[in-house]
Amino acid sequence: MFKKLLIANRGEIALRIIRTCREMGIPTVAVYSTADKDSLHIRFADEAVCIGPAPSSMSYLSIPNIIAAAEITNADSIHPGYGFLAENAEFSRVCEENNIKLIGPSPEMINKMGDKATAKETMKKAGVPTVPGSGGLLKDVPEGKKLAKIIGYPVILKATAGGGGKGMRIVQKEKDFQGAWDSARLESGAAFGNEELYLEKFIENPRHVEIQVVGDRYGKVCHLSERDCSIQRRHQKLIEETPSPIVDQELREKMGKAAVKGSEAIRYEGAGTVEFLVDKKGNFYFMEMNTRIQVEHPITEQVTNFDLIKEQIKVAAGERISGINYYPQLYSMECRINAEDPSKNFRPCPGKIISLNFPGGQGVRIDSHVYAGYTIPPNYDSMIAKLIVTAQSREECIVRMKRALDEFIIEGVKTTIPFHKKLMLDETFRSGQFTTDFLDSFDFSDL
Repeated sequence: MFKKLLIANRGEIALRIIRTCREMGIPTVAVYSTADKDSLHIRFADEAVCIGPAPSSMSYLSIPNIIAAAEITNADSIHPGYGFLAENAEFSRVCEENNIKLIGPSPEMINKMGDKATAKETMKKAGVPTVPGSGGLLKDVPEGKKLAKIIGYPVILKATAGGGGKGMRIVQKEKDFQGAWDSARLESGAAFGNEELYLEKFIENPRHVEIQVVGDRYGKVCHLSERDCSIQRRHQKLIEETPSPIVDQELREKMGKAAVKGSEAIRYEGAGTVEFLVDKKGNFYFMEMNTRIQVEHPITEQVTNFDLIKEQIKVAAGERISGINYYPQLYSMECRINAEDPSKNFRPCPGKIISLNFPGGQGVRIDSHVYAGYTIPPNYDSMIAKLIVTAQSREECIVRMKRALDEFIIEGVKTTIPFHKKLMLDETFRSGQFTTDFLDSFDFSDL
């Protein structure tokens, strides 16, 4: 097992990793920017190193600074969490060169899955269902128009280096293709430094369902069933739940088998997520693979009694997985609590938390790094907590979530709590019969 683990991240995920390491007897090193000097993950780690000023490019994204922090503290492993450098092949390579074990996949695996066009082709060759589209990157507009005519409109242009909905444009008709192409390339270039696009058939009114997988270095992969992430705003997930209201056992088996098959084809190591779109007929299509732990991993842990962070660390240390697939024994749901004003287009609201009360009781879990008196910095993602509830049924989950949200009090900043409260009362949401565009018609004005 590792002698010391450095967490190359911040906030709640850093604290989450520290807790598991404490239980495993592994000393931890927290890194932090000057903006995070009062964060809880610093207080609970065994050691802490400041790695730079507030801008993430000069701290959490600075590979030399993080490697230097590992070297001066004699850390022999690094957990990247999610975001920042978690899916950065160069960071994985530098860790290898410095004999530091990254708790995550190799540079080769990240490259295979990080480029979405390459990932799609890799999964297609492994026999995983994929959305009809270009066999790789598009050369120009005429090629795109020709392919769109063959597979039929609507189609969607996607940035190969994309994420968070950036560099994506839906094209309903041929006359709109050029404009969509130009704006997608412009946005993708600005966001990722890469203007390359690929094209897919646009699946109308889909569900976003992902399969959690874990693989070891010996080529074995198992899955831990699905999570439904269809409640999204501008491709950003707001609520996740498991099991999915639209997935029966037969579909669960098919999707799990496909996710394992694709992951084993690249000899995937560590925790990862294979994401699918599911249409109204129950057909599912590979969308992308996230080669890291997910924000929403706690709901899978709650329904399977499986510590995903612990398994990540054990696999990275060379242990074998059991090879047993895990299925939900309960229902669990997660609300992302962001410091944002949902009535004003979810505008970020950094600032000082004046008072704070976390909910509690049976089946309630809070993953957070904030406290009364803490000042939320404006430099990073606005998520400040994850509220996770677990129950015997989806109906009981919703009732428990509403009760927990009523107890969740944050004063001093605006949060998304009012939005989540309203959603728990929405009949369409409660029915489970919604799609990824559900929030496009949701009324945010009274929040």
